[in-house]
Amino acid sequence: MLTFEVRTRDREQFVEITEQVRKALESARVRSGSVLVYVPHTTAGVTINENADPDVIHDMLLTLGRLVPKDAAGYRHTEGNSDSHVKASMMGSSCRVIVHEGRLVLGTWQGIYLCEFDGPRTRSVHVQFQRNDE
Repeated sequence: MLTFEVRTRDREQFVEITEQVRKALESARVRSGSVLVYVPHTTAGVTINENADPDVIHDMLLTLGRLVPKDAAGYRHTEGNSDSHVKASMMGSSCRVIVHEGRLVLGTWQGIYLCEFDGPRTRSVHVQFQRNDE
């Protein structure tokens, strides 16, 4: 397993981590298999989405904010970040990507994102590889 850190600057932010995952793949020298990208935090998540147009990330954060408002009536968690926990659960704490011929198998416009919902913070990202018989 390899780990790297990501510093976020905003309360809610998507940070593309595709390049860090690629570097981890290179150092692991996996030719065929898969990679698990995992974030061990209750107010952050991981997703794969478009990395060509930044408006997509804007629209995702806008929609998540409308679906799960920060100050919705009825929250009981006293830290004031109940929405962050809900959004992180909606995104999920991990994603898996196929590795073929030493490369991540992602679509033309896809990138891997750390999803911050309670920043700014320093987040850990764990990357674990599963090798296929080569």
